Amino acid sequence: MTLAVTRDSPLRGLLGGKTATVLAEQLGLHSVDDLLGHYPRRYAERGKLTDLASVRIGDEVTIVARVRSVTQRRMRNKRGTLTDVVVGDGRRSLSLVFFNQPWRAKQLAVGVTGLFAGKIGVRGNQLQLAHPECKIFGATNPALDPDSEPGEPVDEVESALTYASQLIPVYPASRGIQSWTIAECVRLVLDAVGDVEDPLPEVMRERRGLIGLTEAWRQIHQPESLAEAEPARLRLKWDEAVTVQVALARRRVAQAVNPATPRPIRAGGLLDAFDARLPFVLTAGQRVVGAEISHDLGGHKPMNRLLQGEVGSGKTVVALRAMLQVLDAGAQAAFLAPTEVLAAQHLRTLRSLLGPLGISGEFGAQEHATRITLLTGSLSVKARRAALAEAAGGGAGIVVGTHALLEEVVQFADLGLVVIDEQHRFGVEQRDVLRAKSAAPPHVLVLTATPIPRTVAMTVYGDLETTILTELPAGRAEVNTSVVPVRDKPGWLDRAWTRIVEEARTGGRTFIVCPRIGDDGATGSGAIGTGAAGNGAVGRLDDGDESPQPPAEDDAPPGDEDAGSPRRAPLAVLDLADTLRGGPLASLRLAVLHGRLPGDDKDVIMQAFARGDLDALVTTTVIEVGVDVPEASVMAIMDADRFGVSQLHQLRGRIGRGPRPGICLLVTEAPADSPARLRLDAVAATRDGFELARVDLASRREGNILGAAQSGRQSGLRLLSLLDDELIITQAREEATYLVALDPDLVGHPALAAQVARLSEDNRADYLDKA
Repeated sequence: MTLAVTRDSPLRGLLGGKTATVLAEQLGLHSVDDLLGHYPRRYAERGKLTDLASVRIGDEVTIVARVRSVTQRRMRNKRGTLTDVVVGDGRRSLSLVFFNQPWRAKQLAVGVTGLFAGKIGVRGNQLQLAHPECKIFGATNPALDPDSEPGEPVDEVESALTYASQLIPVYPASRGIQSWTIAECVRLVLDAVGDVEDPLPEVMRERRGLIGLTEAWRQIHQPESLAEAEPARLRLKWDEAVTVQVALARRRVAQAVNPATPRPIRAGGLLDAFDARLPFVLTAGQRVVGAEISHDLGGHKPMNRLLQGEVGSGKTVVALRAMLQVLDAGAQAAFLAPTEVLAAQHLRTLRSLLGPLGISGEFGAQEHATRITLLTGSLSVKARRAALAEAAGGGAGIVVGTHALLEEVVQFADLGLVVIDEQHRFGVEQRDVLRAKSAAPPHVLVLTATPIPRTVAMTVYGDLETTILTELPAGRAEVNTSVVPVRDKPGWLDRAWTRIVEEARTGGRTFIVCPRIGDDGATGSGAIGTGAAGNGAVGRLDDGDESPQPPAEDDAPPGDEDAGSPRRAPLAVLDLADTLRGGPLASLRLAVLHGRLPGDDKDVIMQAFARGDLDALVTTTVIEVGVDVPEASVMAIMDADRFGVSQLHQLRGRIGRGPRPGICLLVTEAPADSPARLRLDAVAATRDGFELARVDLASRREGNILGAAQSGRQSGLRLLSLLDDELIITQAREEATYLVALDPDLVGHPALAAQVARLSEDNRADYLDKA
């Protein structure tokens, strides 16, 4: 009795042990579903050569090219022969190098066209593939195609659909298994699998004009034309979108099962007293958002709301008013911050805003006053014990802290609201830990100053209701941003230092941000304006407080950096501070700030800077969010190309928070036309965070945004684009919400339930755990 082949069937029984092992070890493909979900990256055409201008050094490629010349010679320093085959596309050439394979000269005769696969290297000024795998078009004789397996019927492979048509699927491959082998494996599996139960309900497919799953698999892997592949891509994008949105919809339903304790607004309490003493008028946006949150807090359904706000839009005031409403209802609030510097800043901000309303039990406290307590990992034993007692006994109405709040020993008398600043620093497990510290689920308000495109909000934060706060409070100054190209115009950096000194003389203060702390053994110095163009990721930071966002992976052409020269290490705080103290900023009061400093030292330095006892801080990204110094007017970001677009926008938000106009200087050695430089130009051109978020999304690999497995494979979204497929994502969310409302456990949709289960088990979908 032959067992039916299903989506979960292992490949070993279909392809043989050796091939299945290679697919598993090299590409992480174990089942039928894995292999059929390994879609072609593109399609090559027999009559159309690959544009060699598109290949980059280091790429694993499969190209279609024609042999232009073949030379063979004996090697000088060792026995054997070297065969050099030059292939081309009519404009650019590529060298194929083979050692001790003299028969290649006969196989790869001038005029032969074929597929060539390997890793692009360079020899002199010539791109090359060393020992590439080859598949020759039209080969029917194993002597002409020695790369075929022993005993393999080459003419049968050539007559297979994938190689008989004009279109040849080119798959993501590896050194151990080539694209054409994957294509043959897919053909064998498609022949065996037959029709499978479709996870998308028929009514949904008809409503959205989608083909069936089995048909989609065949048309994406074996299309007769590019046009035929499009309906397949559309259908498979819908699979990805619906699966994610159903998982998130079920999470939203699950969160509503356990009711929260309503925390309705109470007249004449702490919130009213706070509103009466506010020295400014709330913006229209703050009032609207505040009303939405207030309504949520008064209900039995646990609030799970994401509040997006431009840098400086007043999110902290909105969050504080929500916390005060909860305090008026007799409960407590926890304010979770990602770093100790930010936690201390929030503590000072909240105390400043509340004034005598935040010092309960102290001289001068007003009626209805509460207490605010700080709980971080660097507190002394005595201070920590006192903070734990205030939280557990209810003496502290608001507890501000870092990850220390998540420890089991931290307990609350009645936790009614959790405010989480910068959600991307915390996972769903950490949020659940805080939820567990309350008998009833607390309300949750997530704050982020990182603008999030709508499609990302629906996918990464899909279990949260999203609110956007765009209006800036009155009195905020303009911030002008300029790129300082030290490679092309070194004199501009001298002028930048002069401007910083001029600002200090008139009361302005400056942040100078570096990607690295220093003293970590990396090669490099405080020298500025030397070295290769910075187009890569930030180097490893030995700083528990900072989490720099890596920039996009650039499509830099070969030769974009100085050939053969090692790229210098990113500029470091400790090195640069020494250089500036003995050079252009010798006349200023300058200090360093980074996450390795003890918590008390960081706090002392920040307070000195805020008071005006310091003119400049040389710092890491520890000041990225939440730091509020109205007199800070200059932000110089060194090696700015080593930061992501959103992170640059965040850093820029630390200046211009008062009446003094701000100046943001993006210092870089990136060449004028490089992708890194274009990103910096985009940041300089606009302060619209949502526009920059789209630039960031367009320039980065989406797997880096959603999260990728340790194996390095892309996220579970293989075809769906968060930038281009907003309509699909929106419609899939509607369909998922409707379907889960009718059938929350997916009892009537077993195939869809299995697909959601696969996604939940797939570590490529760890972005779901950010939600």
